[in-house]
Amino acid sequence: MSVEEGLLVVFTGNGKGKTTAALGMAMRAAGHGMPVLVLQFIKGAWSYGELSSFENMSDITLKQLGTGFTWKKESLDEDRKLAAKGWAEAVSEMERGHFKIIILDELNVVLSYGLIPLDPVLDALRARPPGLHVVVTGRGAPEELIAMADLVTEMKQVKHPYQDRGLKAQKGIEF
Repeated sequence: MSVEEGLLVVFTGNGKGKTTAALGMAMRAAGHGMPVLVLQFIKGAWSYGELSSFENMSDITLKQLGTGFTWKKESLDEDRKLAAKGWAEAVSEMERGHFKIIILDELNVVLSYGLIPLDPVLDALRARPPGLHVVVTGRGAPEELIAMADLVTEMKQVKHPYQDRGLKAQKGIEF
């Protein structure tokens, strides 16, 4: 395998840290002058810390594509439309070839809710340009994606302040 070959990376599992790990990779790549695109499929309603952090980093582009908290909605119609639009943008950006790394944040959640079909996602990931790294985050990564990936890390929850102690999400830690 060549050093120039793009990797498919998956961060999944019920533990915290999937997006955080991907954003850490974005920072590392930007430090090498590599252009990075972060497409956040679920996030969109809150002011997340990474939004302001990346404003002054010219090598990292972050776009929010969702409305947040998909799992709390009665109807997923709007989420389906946004996911399809976001996926079309992801495919377009993969084909364009400008970015060295594209992070598809929470794409696993989009897939687990059936907001977009899995097969076209796998096809597009297989067809990506040879030097493009793609990082996919979110719980419930499909087995087919895990099998296809070059690197997979599963975050395991041992303790969580909300579930164990009822503490609300903390700024700088979870958003």
